[in-house]
Amino acid sequence: MRHATPAVLDTIEPLLARLRTLPLIERKRGTFYLKRDAFLHFHEDPAGLFADLKIQGQWQRLNADTAAQHKALFKAAQSALPA
Repeated sequence: MRHATPAVLDTIEPLLARLRTLPLIERKRGTFYLKRDAFLHFHEDPAGLFADLKIQGQWQRLNADTAAQHKALFKAAQSALPA
């Protein structure tokens, strides 16, 4: 499984735009940090597009292919942020 290419990231630009509204730092397109710690990034695989999201210090792999999955990923990212 490799990190998502620019072409794949182009297909999820609306999701990336929503993620940019959160208090995160996008160090590289599609790779988000919470302060200095890695928080969210994307992988592509023959099985689809996935996001690795750090929830309570542990990486969780979430599907990121459909609009419904994008919505769920955004909500999970919001919830994973410290209060």
